[in-house]
Amino acid sequence: MTAESLKITALTPDQAAKILASACRRRVTAEQVRQVAEEAEIIRADGTFSLIEYVAYLAGEMTSGRSD
Repeated sequence: MTAESLKITALTPDQAAKILASACRRRVTAEQVRQVAEEAEIIRADGTFSLIEYVAYLAGEMTSGRSD
């Protein structure tokens, strides 16, 4: 995976997991990313999603007061 091949609007869960794990310096699995993306209903038919939509969904969850 090179920076040139990444498109933040069309990442696979595996690509996003690697980026997120590197950014937060903790273990993030593709399955964890996939579960969130599916819950957010942002997975496209080709299995990709936008990291922007993913982060926006997480931010909304954080501000809505959900505790799970």
